[in-house]
Amino acid sequence: MRPLCLLFDCDGTLVDSEPLLADEMATSLNAVGLPFQASDYIGEFRGARFRHIVAELERRHGTVDAHRLEPLEREMRANLNRRLATDLTSIEGATEALATLSGIPMGVVSNGPESKIRTSLQATGLDELFGDHLFSAYDAQCWKPDPCLYLHAASLMGFAAADCVAIDDSIVGVQAALAAGMTVIHLNRFPDVEETPEGAIAITSMFQLPTVISRLTQAQAMAN
Repeated sequence: MRPLCLLFDCDGTLVDSEPLLADEMATSLNAVGLPFQASDYIGEFRGARFRHIVAELERRHGTVDAHRLEPLEREMRANLNRRLATDLTSIEGATEALATLSGIPMGVVSNGPESKIRTSLQATGLDELFGDHLFSAYDAQCWKPDPCLYLHAASLMGFAAADCVAIDDSIVGVQAALAAGMTVIHLNRFPDVEETPEGAIAITSMFQLPTVISRLTQAQAMAN
C-alpha cells in the first residue's frame, strides 16, 4: 500500500481564527474607506487572499492609495497575531482527530503567512504535531484556489498529489486541492448555506475525519 499524506488547511479547519480575522479586517478596511463588515468575510470571502479582497472592494467602492495598503496590512496582521496568541481556540474535534491520526505524515497548507500559521498552532497546542511542515502561500508565492500551493506542499513533503488527502473548510481551498489531483475532504461547517463541490467528500465535524481517513486507507489497500 502506498503511504498517505494529510494536508490540512489552517484557518477554519484546525483553528477557529476566522471570526478574529474578519473583525480585524473590518476595522482596517473601514479605516481606509472600504466598507466591510465581519459578516462579509464569512459570507463571501472566506479563505480568500487579503489583497484579493481589497481588489474586489476597490472595484466596488473606489481605489485606495497604494502606499496605504502595505502598512494597513502590516498593522492588521500585527493586531491579529496579538489576538491569536491570547484568544484563539481550536476547531471542535480537531485536537482529537489529529491525535488519532498522528502516525500519518501531516502538513499545514494555508493562504496566510507562516508567522500566522505558527502563532495559531502554538496558541492551540497543535504545533508539535506538524513540526516544520508548514506551507504558506506567501513563501510559495501562489494562493488558493490555484492548485500550485497544494502541489508545492506535496512535493516538499515527498508525496505525489494522488497520495495526498487535503482537508479544507473553504471552497477556494477545496477547489485548489481538487485541481491538484488530490483526494479532498471538505469540512463543511455551514451545510445550510454552503454546498460541497463535486468530487469532494463532505464532513460537518472534525470528529468524523478519522473514520473517513480509515475508509480511504482501506479502499486504497483493496485497490492494491
